Amino acid sequence: MTKLFLFTPPFTQLNTPYPATAYIKGFLNTKNVESVQADLGIEVILKMFSKQGLSDLFAEAEKCANPGENSKRIIALKDYYISTIDAVILFLQGKNPTLALSICQEDFLPEASRFAQLDELDWAFGSMGTQDKAKHLATLYLEDLSDLIVECVDDNFGFSRYAERLGRSASTFDELYLSLQTKPTYIDNILLEILEHRISEVQPTLVLISVPFPGNLYAAFRSAQLIKSKFPHVKVSMGGGFPNTELRSLSDARVFEFIDFITLDDGEVPVEELIKNIENPAYATFKRTLLLEGGKVVYKNNSAKSDYKQSEVGTPDYSDLKLDQYISVIEIVNPMHRMWSDGRWNKLTMAHGCYWGKCTFCDISLDYIKIYEPIAATILCDRIEELIAATGQNGFHFVDEAAPPALMRALALEILRRKIAVTWWTNIRFEKSFTRDLCVLLKASGCIAVSGGLEVASDRLLQLIDKGVTVEQVAKVTRNFTEAGVMVHAYLMYGYPTQTVQETVDSLEMVRQLFETGVLQSGFWHQFALTAHSPVGMYPEKFGVIRDMEIGTFANNDVNFKDETGIDHEKFSFGLSKSLYNFMHGICFDYPLQDWFEFKIPKTKIPYNFIEDAILEPDSFEVKSNAKIVWIGGTPQIEYTTKSKKGKTWELISLTFHDKKESFSVQMNREEGEWFVEMLQKITVENAKPKSFQQVKSDYEEKGLEDFELFWHSKPLKTLKSFGLLVL
Repeated sequence: MTKLFLFTPPFTQLNTPYPATAYIKGFLNTKNVESVQADLGIEVILKMFSKQGLSDLFAEAEKCANPGENSKRIIALKDYYISTIDAVILFLQGKNPTLALSICQEDFLPEASRFAQLDELDWAFGSMGTQDKAKHLATLYLEDLSDLIVECVDDNFGFSRYAERLGRSASTFDELYLSLQTKPTYIDNILLEILEHRISEVQPTLVLISVPFPGNLYAAFRSAQLIKSKFPHVKVSMGGGFPNTELRSLSDARVFEFIDFITLDDGEVPVEELIKNIENPAYATFKRTLLLEGGKVVYKNNSAKSDYKQSEVGTPDYSDLKLDQYISVIEIVNPMHRMWSDGRWNKLTMAHGCYWGKCTFCDISLDYIKIYEPIAATILCDRIEELIAATGQNGFHFVDEAAPPALMRALALEILRRKIAVTWWTNIRFEKSFTRDLCVLLKASGCIAVSGGLEVASDRLLQLIDKGVTVEQVAKVTRNFTEAGVMVHAYLMYGYPTQTVQETVDSLEMVRQLFETGVLQSGFWHQFALTAHSPVGMYPEKFGVIRDMEIGTFANNDVNFKDETGIDHEKFSFGLSKSLYNFMHGICFDYPLQDWFEFKIPKTKIPYNFIEDAILEPDSFEVKSNAKIVWIGGTPQIEYTTKSKKGKTWELISLTFHDKKESFSVQMNREEGEWFVEMLQKITVENAKPKSFQQVKSDYEEKGLEDFELFWHSKPLKTLKSFGLLVL
């Protein structure tokens, strides 16, 4: 009987497990295949950052021949580090909250160079809560230790990546292969000791190594090397984001000295076929698998099995992972990055692939993006409830390429129907479907943040990217989310092919205005990188790009290229990042753009009020006949009154509603009011099939009431639209 051991090698996140192994384990459960999973990254971190671990680490650091002044200081303070580390880790695990009071007094933790930022951060953060401030100080304390490790113990170390340099743009296997022939490093030995113990304990027949990022690659091969050396009967397979994008044209046979199989794209069927091959070597049928045959790398995809539907792959299973031992840190002031690294998030996917699938910088030719398949909202909610029960956590990060608005709406309605208390966030496209009312609905269901690609804030380049949005549209969507109370993060790009200096400056001005008007709260600039599987990479001549056409024998995704404009885009990096840092803190909006750069830039051509004009433009009052009308408020208290004027008396109905913050009342004439109370029961969020605008209008008219349009735009209805009467 096949038994699987699934693990993610160091390092990804400190605060939550990377979900790939949990996804595969959930699928294996549906097939009754026994499996055990581990996140070796957090296990290595916890062993290093413990009383005994630091004692050993300092003994190693003291062997350093020529440490810098900062490392000398940290070594001199080693007793303080060793005596405080266990308490700090417990605090960051959420198990020792009272320690925050000691940490915030700022004489508890030893301090080295990272703490030099404190004056600036107090100015930037303002008055933080005690827990957050302590968490940030504890993070600086760990980063000081990280600096010591990098200088004196292992220069490949990083909390969320390890030896990333060896995996990034590695067109040949040479450097990585040579590294694997050298003596394991101090950190390697910690990893290998843990791994050897786990393999001995689990006794697997097949090991699956998930490699999501370049920073996991070296540790993955070190791990595989140990397994081949000490457990030669165990088969080893590698999958995940890095192989899926980088290793599709792999031809170097040396890779298979360490790995038996590399599977690509969705892992369920490939893994199922591997199990059958291990149980019966004569089976010889594979799905999207690279392996060695006759001394050469071959790609086998001879399985007749089609991939499973998303409804069939099961609920991610986080059992075996040390969920109560992950540590939450606050590294930087970027609000979205802070959320990514702070707190435990259950990871789920609303839809396989991307519903847009057109962006020219993206790897849209690959199946993980190209094949779009949404999951029914009812199944998603079933999985949400299962994961809450299994993990005790109600925070969810939907890791979609871009969550589809229609499915987000259906999910939000289902969450509200089931009365599930959840907190969630996801990635989106800033498209016009995100109306004010949809954003209000998403917020009501527990959505706290969205991140989306503004990319290059230039309409010409957005059209060239085929993003399907305009800057004006982005402004309106970010306004809608912000006014609903949902934080908005924008991915920003510079250096896109044919981008001029003027367009870079104008993009910065657009971003400045988005922050100044308050509709954007977080952002991050990325320099354009050319990938082999994107339209720009496949058809460079269409985008003014000259690419290096040489195909490497190992990784082939990041591609060297020249922009025909000849512009040095990298020189903008510091100024763009510095200005954004200040904009995120609500300051320096009045600085001339020139002040952010040490070289001459042209003046912006964007009107100073471009974004303000866009967000102040009134929305259309027209409602589509098939739009859904949903009430997310409560049941009103009803009171009848009469009103007299100029000798005429008529009856009114007063409806009083109570929401979480306040109470409000509206008055209508009796006939319309009684109809509306009856209609509220039909359009309440609890109903599985919302009424359309046309159905509501027809119902009104069938009751003999007159002028629905006048009623729909009346003052009482306007009030109710502000408190939960939504058009979706």
